Amino acid sequence: MTSSPPNSIGFYLPENFTYTLDEASLHNQMNEIYQKIARASNAKEIAIYEESELVTGQRFPGATPQVKRTGYRKVFLFGAIAAGSALNIAHNITGITEITKLYGSCVTNVVDYRPIPYVDVTAVTNQISILLSGLNIIVSNGATAPNVTLGMVICEYLKN
Repeated sequence: MTSSPPNSIGFYLPENFTYTLDEASLHNQMNEIYQKIARASNAKEIAIYEESELVTGQRFPGATPQVKRTGYRKVFLFGAIAAGSALNIAHNITGITEITKLYGSCVTNVVDYRPIPYVDVTAVTNQISILLSGLNIIVSNGATAPNVTLGMVICEYLKN
């Protein structure tokens, strides 16, 4: 069983709840349990990954503790990137104020699976980098790295 102070922010919901028979108190208890359910449900991340912009369910600090910023996610699928080359992927996202995550994965022609960014501790020229500019996501494949055959980039961000 998990417990915490009544004023803490937590998302655990008790499985059993005893309601009072007093009609005046019952309304308040029903309202309180509904608020707990709504807060816990709304705090869960929506684990859907699409090529169109989605609200993630993530909430980030805003200008005040009462104002939260909403997280967004968009997925970008891409094809081949030769060794020593870069690929510009137009992201078509307007109003980005901050990125919270920028990551991905790819398959190479030696048939291995690499995270993006990829860091090679023995050869810097085998690395794969990723960058978000105002217009594009730029994936750069190292000069001696294997050719990338396909991959995806996931961008999570905040907007104004």
